[in-house]
Amino acid sequence: MRVGYGHPDALRLIDEVQQEYVLRYGGPDETPLDPLMFEPPAGSFYVGYLEGRRTVATGAWRRTDVLALGGTTAVEVKRMYVAPAARGRGAARVMLAHLEDAAAESGADVVVLETGLAQPEAIGLYESSGYQPIPAFGFYRDAPLSRCYAKRVRRPTTA
Repeated sequence: MRVGYGHPDALRLIDEVQQEYVLRYGGPDETPLDPLMFEPPAGSFYVGYLEGRRTVATGAWRRTDVLALGGTTAVEVKRMYVAPAARGRGAARVMLAHLEDAAAESGADVVVLETGLAQPEAIGLYESSGYQPIPAFGFYRDAPLSRCYAKRVRRPTTA
């Protein structure tokens, strides 16, 4: 479900993912983010629910000028997260596919993202979903643990 960045369910999971970054990397993600980056048409923020009521996942995209793979219009995936109790059920794959579809519907033909070596599950998800390594970009472009990826997405055809 699309929600605002300040939605209570979103804020709870954003706090959880920041705690996970502290455990894995020794500190939170300090990428500067403005909540307006995730408001249409500049972007969108989503929360995933299990059984229609338990908040288990987040994912968002925002417009970016980082182009890769010959694309002309790109979005960056941010705040992909699945709560530990819901992992291993395909929620991350569903959220990622939803973000790709929403990005394509918004006119993007490339999705880019940044993750890190301390998140092997994320790297596995992205690579198995067709993402290809690209040169580093963004806030962590010089961080040795940072890894960046991109994928072409197909814009919907209009009849």
